[in-house]
Amino acid sequence: MALVSLSVISRWFIIAAAVGWMFVAGASMDTAEMGIDLGTTALIEEAIALGYALGSARQAMNWTTGRIALHAGLSRAEHITEEHIAGALEAVRLFSEREDLHRFYPSVQNYRDNASKQWVTHLHQLQAVLFHRCQVTTQPRKLMPSWKPPMELPPRMLAVAQKWPAARRLTDAPSTVDKLELAVRVFGNRLGENHPGITTFADVTRDHCLGWIGHIAEAPTERTGKPLGVMSRIQRISGLSQFFRDTAIWQYPDVPGYTLIGAGDAPKFPQKVPRFIPGHELDKLMPVIDAIACPFQRAALLVARWSGVRRTEIQRLPVDCLDRCPDGTPRLRLSGRKTCRERVVPLHEDAAEALQKVIDLRGNASERSFTDERTGEEIRYLFMSRGKLLSTCYLFETSVQDACKAVGFVRPGGRDGTGRGTVSAHRFRHTVGTQLAERGAELHTVMKVLGHTSVSMALVYAQVSDQEVLRDCRAVLGPGATIAGPAADELRNGALPDASVDWLKTNFFKTELELGRCLRLPAEGPCECGLYLTCAKFVTTPEYAPRLRARREVELTLARDAVERGWDREVERHRCTSERIDKLLADLGQPAHAEAEADKSRA
Repeated sequence: MALVSLSVISRWFIIAAAVGWMFVAGASMDTAEMGIDLGTTALIEEAIALGYALGSARQAMNWTTGRIALHAGLSRAEHITEEHIAGALEAVRLFSEREDLHRFYPSVQNYRDNASKQWVTHLHQLQAVLFHRCQVTTQPRKLMPSWKPPMELPPRMLAVAQKWPAARRLTDAPSTVDKLELAVRVFGNRLGENHPGITTFADVTRDHCLGWIGHIAEAPTERTGKPLGVMSRIQRISGLSQFFRDTAIWQYPDVPGYTLIGAGDAPKFPQKVPRFIPGHELDKLMPVIDAIACPFQRAALLVARWSGVRRTEIQRLPVDCLDRCPDGTPRLRLSGRKTCRERVVPLHEDAAEALQKVIDLRGNASERSFTDERTGEEIRYLFMSRGKLLSTCYLFETSVQDACKAVGFVRPGGRDGTGRGTVSAHRFRHTVGTQLAERGAELHTVMKVLGHTSVSMALVYAQVSDQEVLRDCRAVLGPGATIAGPAADELRNGALPDASVDWLKTNFFKTELELGRCLRLPAEGPCECGLYLTCAKFVTTPEYAPRLRARREVELTLARDAVERGWDREVERHRCTSERIDKLLADLGQPAHAEAEADKSRA
């Protein structure tokens, strides 16, 4: 049997020499049929235990182990390492660059869209099984192979361009490094096309960088036929600036040694108000989300809706993420993956119930724990299937798009041309932040719930919704509004020009005082009047009546104290202020005493 097997293997080696890794249409390789036992039966059983279907597991394990064993000369699946899997993935990518590819597939794109994706899926299924049997250490994560061509730069430039991303990978997330590397890549391509005489980055000048910045702002991209958007340009300019800054600090050879461009060379990105979901849209959308059949998708969206937690934080929730406060309120424990700070946020009962169902489903899972690459913590993740983390696309984007289409929240576009939903999962986060701010939550509460590390991030949510602005503006600027103060007559009589009224509407929330609002226009310069109760630009509304009455009591108390101390001028000042408040309350039709207001309310 050994001689037969050796003969069969030799024959396969001859075929492999002709077509590389046997990446040809219709090529099958079931070693069991050839009398060779590589141990794939155990792999198939373990794949089924992780949740894979029998047919899928059998095809993936036989396809991968047979080719890896043939290429590397292995006799057992137990000998497969991460290097073997990485080599196979690289071979899948490089096979598309063969000159004779047309003999096996209609086109390069056909190969990339069909066969290569299937083979990458097989290899990552093998990686998942080997990881959970502790044979490899790389955590399974399915990634389609990149089809970007290798970086083409002069040797001395290429050495620096490859050394820098490798150093950044020690501290930055893979996605961040990819964006940084892309910036250097496109800049290098531009230099090669327009300045072929440059052989080192030390020869690069600021003018070269500015020319590239102008080019990416105008040149159409291959994918869309339009120039890059503002955010994409900011990312690339920032990446190139980081490259020059890091290489200067780290004293790399063949670099300028200083930063050629900075933040001032990038376009300004407009600050936008958080895009919360209006209440009437939530009323239509939430019943559809509650009816989602997949418990993972339903739980993920409900947690996003009621907690405002980031999508990646929900994706990486541990199995033991849910507990309760002493009063019984559900709360969610977050590992602080992005900010490196753990936090606990209260959770709505609907979200807690959906999350508990997923916890029950995953309670008996026996797969290997994952190591968080940022915190180093060993975690058994909640949102997992088939030994791998469920993607944010599956948990959020796919389900939200389906829900939007079900209720008609669609705008033109989408990959299939049927439209794209107007609501994204991230807008749930904006909605929670906006609702907290509008309903009076303190700033540090917004920061803790949303996981912000700076006050400036949370201050974005302090801007109220359009409806709130409209309501308060109408209280002062609307027809028939009940107002008091020296500026009231000008508003009632229409003495203010339209431009001034428009400015007041826009800046109304910036002018609030303790007991009312200041209507001083920008052309009049800054207000230097401390006694704003008598200022010609002061106006107030009935909403401030409780504050006015409280301030009146304070002034009267201070006046009585001043009488006892013999401070005649202070007595006069506090009594004048209390009389001014009496006049304002009378103009508003409000009683001066809190007891009178209470009696009026009871009546």
